Amino acid sequence: MVYARCLAILVLLGACPAGVAQPPPIKAEAITGNVWYVQGSPGQASSANAGFTSNAGFVVTDDGVVVFDALGTPALAYSMQAAIWEVTDQFVRRVIVSHYHADHVYGLQIFRAGGSRIWARSEGRIYLDSDFAQQRLAERRRTLAPWVDEKTKLTPADRWLDLEAGQSEQFELGGTRFRVISAGHAHAPDDLMLLVDTKEKSILFAGDLFFNGRLPFVVDANTRGWLVAIEAIRALDPDCIVPGHGSVSCSPAADLTLTAEYLKFLRTQMGAAVEQLTEFDAAYAATDWSRFASLPTFKEANRRNAYSVYLEMQSESLGGTDEDRVAPANR
Repeated sequence: MVYARCLAILVLLGACPAGVAQPPPIKAEAITGNVWYVQGSPGQASSANAGFTSNAGFVVTDDGVVVFDALGTPALAYSMQAAIWEVTDQFVRRVIVSHYHADHVYGLQIFRAGGSRIWARSEGRIYLDSDFAQQRLAERRRTLAPWVDEKTKLTPADRWLDLEAGQSEQFELGGTRFRVISAGHAHAPDDLMLLVDTKEKSILFAGDLFFNGRLPFVVDANTRGWLVAIEAIRALDPDCIVPGHGSVSCSPAADLTLTAEYLKFLRTQMGAAVEQLTEFDAAYAATDWSRFASLPTFKEANRRNAYSVYLEMQSESLGGTDEDRVAPANR
């Protein structure tokens, strides 16, 4: 019944034309009594998986629901709304955006249409104002059809948060305390985390600052800032972390190590190549990648990750800033 209700609204709004494609069902998993998340599939976004590769989550309170991220297509956002309806009749009051990459934000228009207010870091406007954002949308309309089509649009925040790295804003809703935390420029220029304090546990929604059990996506990141952000996550000492990709971790100290060690390895290897004036292709071929080669998405991501960090280390060696090197977000 709930799923049929969701699909009917979806067709009415034209986000998923009748007879073309139905949104895939999503099952939410409980972390505590009122904190839930949905887990995307491993691998790259495609029409076959409906673009469902990233995670998102929601927190049910006595006065409404707070959602973290909106997934990579409008259809997925409707399926997430259906999953929320399976848990509660409470209204989604607020959506917190981890960062403006396509696999996390194309569902925002669905929550906006339902009356939810969207919060994001002010740096997200860099992406929305860029030519790249339109190019990415055009590409996704081809590669994720029919899940992304001409009715899919880029949705700005209702409230842009001006927060430097480490700064945060707290709010309370329905007896649950929330803390929105800026990670500065790490995975993306506009990284945000959400810390939720419940009676049972503290839960951190980390977005793409944490990839659990798979290779992170590093292209155009600021790996120096990312490593600082990982240490900030350790200092928060949450009981569980919801990553941007992969399963929830309730042993975060150990699981964070993979992301941190991979970033350190990239910086060490590519930094040495830059210092020795070694061309990228030669440096990449000479690097022993065996430690990470068995991880999901290695083949798809590693070479591009390494090249991005090679450029980053070149910029650092010349005293450049992140803005000198980094293009708008590219997911």
